[in-house]
Amino acid sequence: MAMWDPEAAGNAAIFLRLDEMTLLDIRNAPYSAKTACWVPDKEFGYIKGEKLGEKDGKIEVKRIDDKVKLYKPEQVEQQNPPKYELLEDMANMTNLSEATVIHNLKSRYERFLIYTYSGLFCVTVNPYKWLPVYDPHVVGCYANKRKTEMPPHIFSVSDNAYNDMLRNRENQSMLITGESGAGKTVNTKRVIQYFATVAAIGKDDAGADGDCKLKGGGTLEDQIVAANPAMEAFGNAKTIRNDNSSRFGKFIRIHFGGTGKLSSGDIDTYLLEKSRVIFQLPTERCFHIFYQMCTGHKPEINEMCMISTDPYDYRYCSIGEITVKSINDSDELDATDESFDILGFTPEEKNAVYKLVAGLMHSGNAKFKQKPREEQAEIDGTECTEKLGFLFGCTSADWVKGMCHPKVKVGSEFVTKGQTVEQVYYGLGAITKACYERIFKWLVDIINRALSTDLPKDCFIGILDIAGFEIFDFNTFEQLCINYTNEKLQQFFNHHMFILEQEEYKREGIQWTFVDFGMDLQETLDLVEKPLGIMSLLEEECMMPKASDMTYRDKLMATHLGKKKSFGKPTPNSKTKFEAHFEVHHYAGTVGYNVTDWLLKNKDPLNNTVVGLYKNSSVKVMKEIWSTYVSPEDAPAAGAGGKKGKRQKGGSFQTVSALHRESLGRLMTNLRSTQPHFVRCIIPNEKKKPGFMDNNLVLHQLRCNGVLEGIRICRKGFPSRVEYAEWKQRYTILNAKVIPQKGFMDNKKACERLLESLAEDVSPEVYRFGHTKLFFKAGVIGQLEELRDDKIGQILTKLQSFIRSKIAKEKYLQVVAERDGAMVIQANWRAYVQLADWPWMHLIYKIRPLLNSAEKRKEMDELKTEYDDIKKQLEIETAMRKKLEDAYVKYTQEKNKFIAMMNGEGDALADAEDRAEALSKSKIQLDGQIKELQERLEDEEEINHDLVNKKAKLEREKRELQKDIEELESTLAKVEQEKVSLEEKVKENCDALGNTEEHMDKLAKEKRALQEQHQQVLDDLQVEEDKVHSLAKAKNKMEQLVDDLDSALSHEKKCRVDLERQKRKLEGDLRLNQETIMDLENDKQRLEEKIKKAEFESNQIRTKCEDEQALIAQLSKKIKELLARIEELEEELEAERAAKAKSEKARMEISRELEEFAERLDVATNATTSQIEKSKKRDAELAKLARDMEELTLAQESQIVSLRNRVLVSNEPKHNFYHRKLNSNIERNTPIT
Repeated sequence: MAMWDPEAAGNAAIFLRLDEMTLLDIRNAPYSAKTACWVPDKEFGYIKGEKLGEKDGKIEVKRIDDKVKLYKPEQVEQQNPPKYELLEDMANMTNLSEATVIHNLKSRYERFLIYTYSGLFCVTVNPYKWLPVYDPHVVGCYANKRKTEMPPHIFSVSDNAYNDMLRNRENQSMLITGESGAGKTVNTKRVIQYFATVAAIGKDDAGADGDCKLKGGGTLEDQIVAANPAMEAFGNAKTIRNDNSSRFGKFIRIHFGGTGKLSSGDIDTYLLEKSRVIFQLPTERCFHIFYQMCTGHKPEINEMCMISTDPYDYRYCSIGEITVKSINDSDELDATDESFDILGFTPEEKNAVYKLVAGLMHSGNAKFKQKPREEQAEIDGTECTEKLGFLFGCTSADWVKGMCHPKVKVGSEFVTKGQTVEQVYYGLGAITKACYERIFKWLVDIINRALSTDLPKDCFIGILDIAGFEIFDFNTFEQLCINYTNEKLQQFFNHHMFILEQEEYKREGIQWTFVDFGMDLQETLDLVEKPLGIMSLLEEECMMPKASDMTYRDKLMATHLGKKKSFGKPTPNSKTKFEAHFEVHHYAGTVGYNVTDWLLKNKDPLNNTVVGLYKNSSVKVMKEIWSTYVSPEDAPAAGAGGKKGKRQKGGSFQTVSALHRESLGRLMTNLRSTQPHFVRCIIPNEKKKPGFMDNNLVLHQLRCNGVLEGIRICRKGFPSRVEYAEWKQRYTILNAKVIPQKGFMDNKKACERLLESLAEDVSPEVYRFGHTKLFFKAGVIGQLEELRDDKIGQILTKLQSFIRSKIAKEKYLQVVAERDGAMVIQANWRAYVQLADWPWMHLIYKIRPLLNSAEKRKEMDELKTEYDDIKKQLEIETAMRKKLEDAYVKYTQEKNKFIAMMNGEGDALADAEDRAEALSKSKIQLDGQIKELQERLEDEEEINHDLVNKKAKLEREKRELQKDIEELESTLAKVEQEKVSLEEKVKENCDALGNTEEHMDKLAKEKRALQEQHQQVLDDLQVEEDKVHSLAKAKNKMEQLVDDLDSALSHEKKCRVDLERQKRKLEGDLRLNQETIMDLENDKQRLEEKIKKAEFESNQIRTKCEDEQALIAQLSKKIKELLARIEELEEELEAERAAKAKSEKARMEISRELEEFAERLDVATNATTSQIEKSKKRDAELAKLARDMEELTLAQESQIVSLRNRVLVSNEPKHNFYHRKLNSNIERNTPIT
């Protein structure tokens, strides 16, 4: 097994893992398990403390800053033992809490260990300085290494995803989230760098096929890496926190072949911050491409685009800052231009991109002014419009005319509409943002074209780089979309973590009541996405006439306040500058949203006259990027003509919220089909200071990105897991007597006995016995460590006592021995002194040598003879020994050879038996799986039958709805045909209005029922999709098992016949299962298409009914006004004939009332015009009503003429002037009527 090699990592080693001696010093720090704790602190989040005791139900704590305070018990968290300092995986902590997590991250970050695991997460903290941890030699250190062997790193997560894909043949995904400036883009680039290195195909492996060769001339890995500079130039910008912040989300799919080599790639993008094009904060700036082009580093670009080198010359580019210290725009322009070449852009495409961007810069300089005495805008200088007209491929005059006098469709005709200066500037900003967004999407399409090849694709790894949860002082529609996306992703993580926990417990045989934590967030998601939810009501309000942001807010309050726990009304706060209109309780916290301009942002209206110029542009790229746009006027035609192809939404139906939900749905479908890996990026501080961590800021991010949510889920289960052998070795010391020293005992049995003996200290509720591991609740391992430390302390005390006793005894015996030795020496010395002067002693000394000399000579002769005999005998024995040794070596070699042969045959026999037994077990398991699949298929057939019934029910309701519509149309036709007189017309119109209202209520109720049924069908389809995905996974695993059986069968000749027969049977079953799954998928697609069609038709019916209701109400009102006006005129004329003296006063009243009448008729005409735009069908009805009104006018005129004649005959000549003026006023107002 390959392990961590610091020498191979070189200078990066100290930023990945500390050396063992340093870690040993840190982890041997003094620690008091009973008193060491964490307490909350406003400045640092949490601070260390020491428990002193209890007072009045609270805990008295002496903090590390020498302050003594009282805390509630739930506020005090236990510290981890020192052995958990600088932990690489925080899920292994014995005490899991916010305090221990932030302390571990801070301790590691201060040493620039920026990567840390937290269970399924890899948490990375922005170092704010360059570290050598991404050098090419570091990639080699992590290739093909296990995650547990190596220090935490983004390369390790990437390698695990890559190897899981190769091993399981399953798509993988990496979800990289975090706030702006946290390092998402850098980590995404490092992931791409890793895959481009370990899975590079190279130029020689790309094949000779011309289609597989890449357009830019480089390798596929070169193009994948080169996509970054191009996308960063158009999608990244400077923000307050980050000089190179990605202002869009992206999902990059890297496809691999069957051998693990790169095959192709593609990119999906989400939520581009297009508003940055026309507005930036003072400390921020626009997208990088604008400033790269202004550097003048490539003069041909400036000359071609007619732009200067000073960004201050362009209004849109100079609102914020224009330079960034950490970015060299000239070098970045070279990188962008080079990436275009590597990605295979043609010269025309590359020049067109520069021209369109320059055109947007010029459009920001367009100035408009108000015409004198008119509410109409006009251009103030044409220099910039001439340039943008040339760059955009249209004439300047047409562009200015389209801005100031756009054409609006009224019925079947187009009418020119006047624009004020404010309206023109708003329209200019909207069209500029939309144009830049379409340029960006076109750029992504070209990159996808470059990354696509004809090489075979087996699996892919998707990399999601998207903004994390956002809670600002002012939260608006964009924050809701981002937070809704993160809520979905957090639910996906919770559900995935629940699945992993379930699989682990099931594999280990743990009895546990499972809770799907993904459902915790469902209420909030329902509030946002379900019918009558936040987005549904927003889309509905966008379709309503006279709707506003406040009516939308009121509808939200009436629908959800007090009915949904996740929805609330904000409390007034004088500290905040911005007002929040409603609150949503997300998993990361409560967010107050302001609904100002939500309807406008959701509809995203554009000037269709200018769009028409762009669609007919002489610039091919401009024409191409606008070719897919469908205006509101063309939406009905596009919907009707979309039978063969994919129907496009247009007009009021193409809302931003609907498009976002649709793209998010596609993303979640992709993620559900993959094995996910999670990376969370953290901003340590807002000062960009390396090595410094703001605890409160990091805690807020940990809550927002789900790290603490993962810890919460982990604490509810059994997060601490230890293998039996390891646990027995470490904790036998707690009660060694229960485990016999002689004989054998299974590790699991030994652990069971040991824990039973510790029942007083460790409750059975906090641990479970698995098949191979012991599972503990959070904090139990720390409790066992305390018991172990106490036991070790007792043993050490006894050992010290014994050693001290032993040393004392040895010293005592040594002193006694020294005393006895001194006494013996003294006695001998006294004897020697007494004999030294004795004469006989001298004689003995002289005689003793002479007595021994003769005997010694004789002994020497005997020894010499014996030596010669022994020498001869030794030579004989030496020769014999050598001969025997040679024979021994020969026989030993032969014996070893025979033993090896016997062992080989025995191992082969044992392997054959093991394989036979494994194959038998596999057969039994496969039989069980086949039976289970058959049961699942039966369930799927039942569900399919239910869906078919629901489909038939929907079709019946659809027919009933169409019948009601026909009845409504026949009723309206009957009302029009039976108009005999003016009074009857008014009465019948009123009756028709009442009937229409009743039908509208009925249709509204039926629409709500259809929406609920539609949502239910969608939920059923989602469940069906999950089941189909599970069946697909089961099918893949079964296919893998069959392949393993094929390889095993080739080596086992004895079992060949039986296993071949079994394999054929399994393959037949799998084919049947696959065909059944395909049928289910086809049925699901057909149901989805029919549901979408029914939804579209119901929306059309609803819009049509609303238009009819509004039109009937306005016509009724107009008829009533006309009748009232006629009666007034008749009364006035009668009064004139009866009272000549009052003629002057009557003249003034009639003149004033006629003027008011004309103004009201103008208002009614404008309202009628706006309604005519919504439906071509109403043109015929209005024409008929106009003819009726003309007949009424003619009758009125004839009556007025007769009255006038009578007045002229009866009145005196002095009143002729008055009657002439009255006549002219009536005639002037008659055409308007």
